Amino acid sequence: MSKTLQAHLALLIVNLIYGANFSIAKEVMPAYVQPFAFVVMRVSGALILFWIIGTFFINEKLDKKDLPRIALLAACGVACNQLLFLKGLSLTSPINASIIMISNPIVVLLIAEVVLKEKISISKIIGIGFGVVGAAIMLLYNKNFSFGSETISGDLMILINSISWACYVVLVKPLMKKYNTFTIIKWVFLFGFIYVLPFGYKEFTQISWATMPAQVWRDIMFVVIGTTFFAYVLNTYALRALSPAVVSVYIYLQPFFASLIAIYYYHNDMLDLRKITSAVLIVFGVYLVSQPFAKAKR
Repeated sequence: MSKTLQAHLALLIVNLIYGANFSIAKEVMPAYVQPFAFVVMRVSGALILFWIIGTFFINEKLDKKDLPRIALLAACGVACNQLLFLKGLSLTSPINASIIMISNPIVVLLIAEVVLKEKISISKIIGIGFGVVGAAIMLLYNKNFSFGSETISGDLMILINSISWACYVVLVKPLMKKYNTFTIIKWVFLFGFIYVLPFGYKEFTQISWATMPAQVWRDIMFVVIGTTFFAYVLNTYALRALSPAVVSVYIYLQPFFASLIAIYYYHNDMLDLRKITSAVLIVFGVYLVSQPFAKAKR
């Protein structure tokens, strides 16, 4: 299997995880764990895993001149991304958050053009357009969709989170040519933990561990190990072979995956023509965004 195909497979897995995360994280917050406390749990748990693997199996040194970029990546990809996402999700609905995240590939495309000098080709624009339409078809017919004054603060936080994640995806790309994936992420999460601890420490000490149901513990483990550890590793790994625009456009598959999960586990939905049409448009959009990079490789 080629590295490019492995990267696409990694992104499919990542966005399947993210598709489930919207609803799973919402089950934990704020009933059992406050948003900032949940961020501390996510970052500290993943930090331990990253450093165990990065230290004992990789053992690669980081050049000190790269520390400022690592610190910036931690601010964008860990602190702002997670604090604003979980806090915003606690104040809005999963469907609102999904719709707002449609903006992410567009922001990535613009930042990559400025920072990495990646050309904004017609195929990329059309591909992202197909992705937007496909995701919108999936999301806008959802009965839980409702922008309004009650959700505006949460919606705004999700939007800023989307922009901060776009910055991370673009800025981490140059380091992928220099270091192993775990070398980068273990340092990013170390700085990230330092950033988020002051925000979440008080809420973390207020968690009622003894009264937490087993299902909530399983949800927390999914978010820490799946959404944080595996998703960050696979996303960063994919950036070795693919452009930031390609990595980001996969976000449009999240609503489709979330719907499939609801069909399989909760039997409260069904696979219909709208969902199939949405998936076809999104996959075609991913293909178009991938094309310029694939040709450049050849």
